[in-house]
Amino acid sequence: QVQLVESGGGLVQAGGSLRLSCAGSGRTFSSDAMGWFRQAPGQEREFVAAVSRGGGSQYYADSVKGRFTISKDNAKNTADLQMNSLKPEDTAVYYCAARIGGPLFTLFTPAEYNYWGQGTQVTVSS
Repeated sequence: QVQLVESGGGLVQAGGSLRLSCAGSGRTFSSDAMGWFRQAPGQEREFVAAVSRGGGSQYYADSVKGRFTISKDNAKNTADLQMNSLKPEDTAVYYCAARIGGPLFTLFTPAEYNYWGQGTQVTVSS
């Protein structure tokens, strides 16, 4: 059974940091691009960051650029999201996802991803 499991969410004050981890099992994700998305109550799921299958290219939403860093470790089958300078508007459930293949522009679209984790809550207090 293919699984992605997120961890590392929690409650943090504005300006603080959290590191989210995504662990894959059931298949190797070394050939897949990995992405992080988030969804706040009453809102649609939105793109946060993505990393190419080899880990050499990273892509970010404008709202997190300069504050978040995505990384991928193919040896460990993991993808992490380091979040610094957190803001209350970053509060959401964060999801890890894997995309088997496709053109670059599909990295930003949730529907293009093949596997999803269950999500982890991030709450930033003001």
